[in-house]
Amino acid sequence: MIATRLPLLLALFLMQAVAEKALLPIVDFAAPEAAQSWQAVNDGVMGGISDGKFTITDAKTLKFFGTLSLENNGGFASVRTKPTNLRIEAGDTIVVRVRGDGREYMLNLYTKSRRMAFSYRAQLPTTKDTWTEVSVPLTDFIPTAFGRQVQGMGPVVPDQINGLGLMLSDKKAGPFTLEVEWVRIERTAP
Repeated sequence: MIATRLPLLLALFLMQAVAEKALLPIVDFAAPEAAQSWQAVNDGVMGGISDGKFTITDAKTLKFFGTLSLENNGGFASVRTKPTNLRIEAGDTIVVRVRGDGREYMLNLYTKSRRMAFSYRAQLPTTKDTWTEVSVPLTDFIPTAFGRQVQGMGPVVPDQINGLGLMLSDKKAGPFTLEVEWVRIERTAP
């Protein structure tokens, strides 16, 4: 009797452990209107000439690509969602599945703050031509403005987040490509 219950108990325990962490989608590139939810913002807003753009591929991924230029005090290219409720909560981890070019990108969280060029930022490393999943706990995002850390801002407040973005600002001029299959939240059940 005990021998037959043990596998059942083990299975129930494993199911509970798996259920405690769920990956919830927060960005859907398969939706017909997916491209309308994103916009490119490049260093042209400061006089630079970097050319970053995006497309939703036939494989339903977001492809962020272009040429980074350091001319005219430039040096960044980015794409971001238009303001939206991402349903992020305290304790969440953002998980991004990406295929890159070996460069280090930034994952940005935008808030309802009226500060110019303000976001919470985390590193998003890539491996050339390889799909990888990068997990960033909400507590690892650093407050920044104009590429510099902002002192005294404190951690990101989840209910103030109203956008997500990807940025390249690695001070290396030249072409770049980053493909994103999905962006999800890992949430631990209470």
